[in-house]
Amino acid sequence: MSAVIIVLIILVVLVFIALIKTIQVIPQASAAIVERFGRYTRTLNAGLNIVVPFIDSIRNRIDLREQVVPFPPQPVITQDNLVVNIDTVIYYQVTDARAATYEVASYIQAIEQLTVTTLRNIIGGMDLERTLTSREEINAALRGVLDEATGKWGIRVNRVELKAIEPPTSIQDSMEKQMRAERDKRAAILTAEGTRQSAILTAEGEKQSAILRAEGESKAAALRAEGEAQAVRTVFEAIHAGDPDQKLLSYQYLQMLPKIAEGDANKLWIVPSEIGDALKGLSGALGNAAPGAPGFNVKGDVPSARRDEPQVD
Repeated sequence: MSAVIIVLIILVVLVFIALIKTIQVIPQASAAIVERFGRYTRTLNAGLNIVVPFIDSIRNRIDLREQVVPFPPQPVITQDNLVVNIDTVIYYQVTDARAATYEVASYIQAIEQLTVTTLRNIIGGMDLERTLTSREEINAALRGVLDEATGKWGIRVNRVELKAIEPPTSIQDSMEKQMRAERDKRAAILTAEGTRQSAILTAEGEKQSAILRAEGESKAAALRAEGEAQAVRTVFEAIHAGDPDQKLLSYQYLQMLPKIAEGDANKLWIVPSEIGDALKGLSGALGNAAPGAPGFNVKGDVPSARRDEPQVD
């Protein structure tokens, strides 16, 4: 009786194992390769699949989503014999699970080695400066070569990116010095331009200020001259309107003589000869003036005299 129970238990276990091997659930965006007695039979897609237990076997499960694989830095020699380390990142996607399984032993390793060799061929035809400034060109060339070579493997390379390009340390130091010199040069040029522009603006301001000042002085002088001319005209017209006689003019001459003699430095002063005629008229008007009065003579001539020495006829 115990032997029968053991046999039944073994049968139940075998049936359970067979059911497990018969029902295969494939996740979304995945595929499975089925082999029967070591030979490819079919590809299982996402969902519930039935296989023959103990006859069919799952060879490989492949993720059909886009994959990102970073590769370690690779030393590459440029056209000018400089060694640079380049990090690359590959974005690929499996489009044919069967080809990815049977056409290449390890498509990841194959893509990496193909990337390295292609990168060396591309960088070998460029100098360092072009290598550092032509990432898009290198990416496009890499993607074209990889996509063409991996097509038969059931792989589609979507993107290739250069993550880093590291030149030698000595070259980096030289580049930093060059960049620093360029920055200093641009700063000096900008400073000189600013100084020049400031000098130009200052000169322009001084020029405008001088022009405005000269125009102001010219207008002020013109206004002063016009005022003086107007004053002269007014006085002249007033004199002519008053019709002064010889007596008034003689009296004005006498009033001006003390003003001419004002000041300690005026030791000698000259009386114009024209004043004689005026004094003649004034002496005629002043009949009570005694002849031979000090400072005058009958003829009306007034000689030159010093202010500190009285004149006596």
